[in-house]
Amino acid sequence: MIVMKFGGTSVEDATAIRRLVSIVKTHLHRQPIVAVSAMGKTTNGLLESARLAAAGDLTGANTLLDSIESHHLTEAALLSLPEELETLQSDLGKRFDSIRLMMKEINQTGSIGPRHSDAVSSNGELLSSMIVAAGFRSAGIGGRWVDIRPMMRTNDDFTRAAVRFDIANEKLREGFSTALKDGAVPVTQGFIGSTADGATTTIGRGGSDYSASIIGAALDADEIQIWTDVDGIMTTDPRIVPEAAKVRIISFAEASELAYFGARVLHPSTLLPAMAKEIPVMVCNSRRPEVEGTAIVRIAPPSSAPIKAIAFKRGITIVNVASDRMLMAHGFLSRLFEVFNMHDTSVDMVATSEVSVSMTLDDTRNLDAVITDLQAFGEVAVERDQALICLVGEQLKYTPGIASRIFSSISEINVSMISHGASAINCSFIVSNDDVENAVKALHLEFFSMLDAQTFEPTLAATAVA
Repeated sequence: MIVMKFGGTSVEDATAIRRLVSIVKTHLHRQPIVAVSAMGKTTNGLLESARLAAAGDLTGANTLLDSIESHHLTEAALLSLPEELETLQSDLGKRFDSIRLMMKEINQTGSIGPRHSDAVSSNGELLSSMIVAAGFRSAGIGGRWVDIRPMMRTNDDFTRAAVRFDIANEKLREGFSTALKDGAVPVTQGFIGSTADGATTTIGRGGSDYSASIIGAALDADEIQIWTDVDGIMTTDPRIVPEAAKVRIISFAEASELAYFGARVLHPSTLLPAMAKEIPVMVCNSRRPEVEGTAIVRIAPPSSAPIKAIAFKRGITIVNVASDRMLMAHGFLSRLFEVFNMHDTSVDMVATSEVSVSMTLDDTRNLDAVITDLQAFGEVAVERDQALICLVGEQLKYTPGIASRIFSSISEINVSMISHGASAINCSFIVSNDDVENAVKALHLEFFSMLDAQTFEPTLAATAVA
């Protein structure tokens, strides 16, 4: 059994969904479970509609909903069997009717609470999965729509709910065992779940990949496939470096670091369930299914390349705390980091001296409260509009001269923080947002001008440059 997750661009319209069906058709012998994201930009559209309703513009909210509904109905008509179309359109219409009722409630309260936000945004996946299941049936494949919510049990931390694995794993095993009967292809949703009392939750934006990994781990899948609109994991973002190469194979540890530090192909949490069960993950391109994607495995084969890829995150904030009380003080850092824990704020990088500590954040929702509490420890300074660049490779820490190559290649760019050695496979540092593109280009030129053919596959752009 395999789990195949398809992202928003892979289900954006009837043409994309037909490609999806043809891809899954080649894997029917492996008992696929299909998990899908919302169509295109549906989730953003639904949330924008809710924002308009909360701002008092219910007419604008409904006009936007009408546009979203029209797109879904049009694509459904292109995909559905004629004898099923009326029922499918009715089911889709009922869901949009329920969304409009939610918009009225939001309009009356004048705000979008987390519970309402999840109730609204979850509809994108519910709608797309109905249409995809119909697309399978029109192609002669037994597509069976499966509502993931009763199985994917979460806590009630709306908009970023945590999965209750002690309950969810058993429910997923039971639910999909039934759904897989008779050779059917279960079509379900990523991103969403529900609380014990049945309230719909979401597990965070980008959580569809994570959902697929959870399903795969619960069912001991042979493989988890993430189908997106790129050929796999790249040596860096091809929008900055067009000649970026595809990484053929990479370890769980390397891929996890890249996802956490900004690579957009995978959600940062995606690999955790797969890693626990040692289930290989494939990242593939639904627009070019003939191209072999990137394989993510427990242990990657040896490579002559010390660096596998470069990731980056913009919009980083640095918080600096300076205090003479740090000097020789026992427990100072423990108390300081308790402030971040108290305000549900995670820290990416840390650098310390005898009397100061610097920390980077990419989640600044509670920054004001954090700063207020940190001022009890000493003088607090904040630097905004920074970027974190991360180089990842299994041999990074143990290859002499790597640090020299990294920082020599960007010698004209100011670096304000460095983390090297804390992780055996990661070297990270901070530059200004304005410098990130030049830094990434210089680093890519330094480390990927010559490619290990066993590890990397050049793109057409890279071949043209060569």
